[in-house]
Amino acid sequence: MNQATRPLMLAAALSAAALLTACATPGASHTPLAPRTPAALGLSDAASMPVAPRWWTTLGDAQLTRLVDQALQAQPSLAVARARVDRARALADLTQAASGPQAVLSAEVTRQRYSENSLVPKPIAGSTRDSGTLQAGLSWSPDFFGQHAAELAAALGQARAAQADAAAAATTLTAQVSRSYVALARLLAQREVATRTLAQRTEIRDLTRQREAAGLDTRVELTQAEGALPDARVQIEALDEQITLARHQIAVLCGQAPGALETLSPRLGQLTLAAVPPTVGADLLGRRPDVVAARWRVEAGTQDVAVARTQFYPNINLTAFVGLNAIGLDQIVQAGSRQLGVTPALHLPLFDGGRLRAQLGGRQADLDGAIAQYNGVLLDATREARDALSSGQSLARQAHDQASALASAQDAHALAQQRYRAGLGSYLVVLAAESQLLAQRRAAVNLQARQLDNHVALMKALGGGWTDDTAAPTGQPTPHAAAR
Repeated sequence: MNQATRPLMLAAALSAAALLTACATPGASHTPLAPRTPAALGLSDAASMPVAPRWWTTLGDAQLTRLVDQALQAQPSLAVARARVDRARALADLTQAASGPQAVLSAEVTRQRYSENSLVPKPIAGSTRDSGTLQAGLSWSPDFFGQHAAELAAALGQARAAQADAAAAATTLTAQVSRSYVALARLLAQREVATRTLAQRTEIRDLTRQREAAGLDTRVELTQAEGALPDARVQIEALDEQITLARHQIAVLCGQAPGALETLSPRLGQLTLAAVPPTVGADLLGRRPDVVAARWRVEAGTQDVAVARTQFYPNINLTAFVGLNAIGLDQIVQAGSRQLGVTPALHLPLFDGGRLRAQLGGRQADLDGAIAQYNGVLLDATREARDALSSGQSLARQAHDQASALASAQDAHALAQQRYRAGLGSYLVVLAAESQLLAQRRAAVNLQARQLDNHVALMKALGGGWTDDTAAPTGQPTPHAAAR
């Protein structure tokens, strides 16, 4: 190095050092929120009893099975969820494609009149010529600092979250159809009891009318007996309205027209309760698709923060081109028309007014929000499972006591009938005993329906038999796969 160039090299080194010290920096480190652990949620280490993949078949009603299967095939909300999965996968594919080398081939032909007073000399100046370009280009941005890998991981996290969301939608749909089916069966059973109640009150009115005519009762008793009839008819009409609405709801859930299931008449007696797990284990967190979706969003948020950090590092691009260019298409294939070039580029942020730091802060806030949402989903999932288990245990005890009350009412009604046939009591006593029996039948119907509804809620709370398949989001999932 000679004496003349030494000061220039020293100045260049000092300038580079000054520029590097003035580069934009990410600022103080950020500690994300802490995700909840299974132990903090009170989940046991023991595995829960797995839920059958098609748990609704364990209820023993073939008609319900057909309706759920149809809903999984025809419900528009599931089609929307699957479309979101496809879109998220396409974005992941786009991100992956953008990180690799890009090659392009271009061909252009231009017919142009060149100005006589421009920079182009004669004989081209003032003439109209054809010019052509045939060129191939290649560009690549090496991933020295992990930006492309983080972008791809974030996109895959969103795709896997969308896939889990689709499974959650299928699980919710199966529970909605099953619970609506149980509700319709309850309404139909209640209507049977209400119909018998109307008939019984009609008998009481007729008997009271006879007793009033015979002077055994007053007008007051007859008025009371007659006033009970409109109330019974109102109850039947209200039940008919609810039955119609329940049928409409089930039809729409199954992707059919609201009036497609006007004759659907399930019976509670055809539905059976299957065994339930005694405890909720930590494996619940991997069996619920909504929990898995929230977990993948945390992963995507983590990668977004990593992408924002790489913005502070140099960005290197390599571009090269080779081709032919000539004025006059007859010369484009000549050796002298060839052109080529290489353009390495380095981009390093220096002064950006805090833009990159603000962008990083936004990504860190998004990550904290995703973790908070994940913690909230965990709390809700644990509560739903424990609530369903607790309700199931309580309903089992209630069913035992209610069965005793129903048996007592049946015995009392039977004894009243025997005394009436033996001439030892009036028929009003029989009807009064039947009132107690009908009340117990209504309670039995409600309790049985609540047990079935709670069982469905427990199946949903435990994940609906879904198996986590989000590790490799490839291919189009079928509705049954989403429900699985």
